[in-house]
Amino acid sequence: MPEVNRSRTAASPAIRVPTLACRQQIKDLIDEPKKIDSRTPSKGYREENANYRCDLVIYTTSKPSAKFEIFIRQSMKHIENFSIGLRYHTNDQKIPTITLVRYNGPHGEYSLHPDGHYAKPHIHRITEQELKGGYIQPQEKHREITNRYQTFDEALITFFNDVNVLNYKDYFTSQRQLAIFDEHSIN
Repeated sequence: MPEVNRSRTAASPAIRVPTLACRQQIKDLIDEPKKIDSRTPSKGYREENANYRCDLVIYTTSKPSAKFEIFIRQSMKHIENFSIGLRYHTNDQKIPTITLVRYNGPHGEYSLHPDGHYAKPHIHRITEQELKGGYIQPQEKHREITNRYQTFDEALITFFNDVNVLNYKDYFTSQRQLAIFDEHSIN
């Protein structure tokens, strides 16, 4: 089976995601109370492609058919460069997942964009227009620069609270409230 382009599907009028037809439905999926079912790896982070990585399987008690996953990535070289996102699993084989929201750290000191978002923490949220255009993850042009977090730890807490993950403390515990690296301490 060919891999789906994570940025955009082949745009055609036949491809649509009826369960995410409007802004309110997208917001409802993000706000839905969720719980972590499993974490890979179960502790710490794995090293892959110059990143520390962790993936979470998420479920909701009110909508058992709704399936989610959370991805957590952090650069091994530049710890301020990270991405934490919430994916929704659709029932559509052409569009198996949609990234609803992604919290990013700064990508670097310099930004070509007038708002300077590459050098600042920012949040991308999928829009109704992007879904209708065939995109399955938020695009760069739709972003919110934020001061609600500055570090990876702060972003994790903010993200888990914003997407309503109720039991994240059961999976992310340490002296620093949330562990960046259980196996890779940075002292």
